[in-house]
Amino acid sequence: MRRQMRNSLDRLRLLGLGASLLALTACMDTRNLDWDMRAGGGDTSDAARQATAAAPTADANGILSYPDYQLAKARRGDTVAAMAGRLGLNAEELARSNALRPTDPLREGEMLLLPARVSATPQPAAIASGGIAGGGGPIDISSIATTALDAAGPTPVAASPAASKPISGQPLTHRVARGETAFTIARTYNVSAKALADWNQLGADMAVREGQTLIIPIATAPAPDPEPVPTPPGAGSPTPEPPSAAKPLPDEKPEVAAAKPKATPPSPDMGEQATAASAAKMAMPVAGKIIRGYDRKSNQGIDISAAAGAPVKAADAGTVTVISADTTGKGIVILRHANNLLTVYVGVGGVGVKKGDKVSRGQSIGTVAAGNPAFLHFEVRNTSKESFDPMTYLQ
Repeated sequence: MRRQMRNSLDRLRLLGLGASLLALTACMDTRNLDWDMRAGGGDTSDAARQATAAAPTADANGILSYPDYQLAKARRGDTVAAMAGRLGLNAEELARSNALRPTDPLREGEMLLLPARVSATPQPAAIASGGIAGGGGPIDISSIATTALDAAGPTPVAASPAASKPISGQPLTHRVARGETAFTIARTYNVSAKALADWNQLGADMAVREGQTLIIPIATAPAPDPEPVPTPPGAGSPTPEPPSAAKPLPDEKPEVAAAKPKATPPSPDMGEQATAASAAKMAMPVAGKIIRGYDRKSNQGIDISAAAGAPVKAADAGTVTVISADTTGKGIVILRHANNLLTVYVGVGGVGVKKGDKVSRGQSIGTVAAGNPAFLHFEVRNTSKESFDPMTYLQ
């Protein structure tokens, strides 16, 4: 009898525990439950993805520009038609390029592929911080040069295919197909889903739509080697191939003791054979004193003081890509060089080249325009319009 009572009590305890667990489960939000215990640093799946560069930053008008395409960032309350009107584009074409309708609302920050290339809104002459005095006030040279760079790429932009062809310095694009998610696309290109979301301003739900064009983050390092596949129990570990089996060792040729050693040629005097100018990656575009240095925020180049009429020379061999002018009528010349580099010359008078011309290092492309004071603004950029300190190329 006592044993039967004990068994009955045990059954009651088990029933009570089961009921408590059911009640607890009903109260829990199982959607966020960490079923596979990967939270807290346990998930190492992203470690096998390639390291990627930081997400690109759009300009003041929300435009991301690359040589073969542009994307625009939606503002709060935007529709497709509203964005098209702001950028001077056809609403139907913008909607068609992004598998949307002109009346569709856009999420703030959402990126749309532009069907045609647009230029940054021209900025009036403005006083730049730390500018050069004289001549009715300084000019924001950097914004003028950046606007001129929009003409350096090809004008037509076609809707991207499922995956674009790689171009150095330009991210690949991917058109979302039916059934794809941000996670499957990231896995296809071997990048992390977080990097894909950051580069494309995806929402918190990581949602993508069929026909949407995504830019693929640029890898800065190769993916790590995969983990070695474990061998089944009892099979033994594979024996590594010795180096001598893959490539035979070279024949030994011991030097004869009586042989006379070869005379060592005299070392050349490198100081006499190379000057600072020839050793630099680029040549100075004009002879003069630097009166304003490079600053990524306020001056994305250097200003070189020079007499009006002094020759302006190509810093390196390249092709004339853009010939334009700023708001004061001073010439702007942009040259494209090897390794996806551009050099920008602002304040050129008497331009002596035309678009498409091939120029050599040190060849005259014009003269310094008159001014108070007269100076040349010089920039070094890549084809994504990222600026670099010109002194690292001139020294």
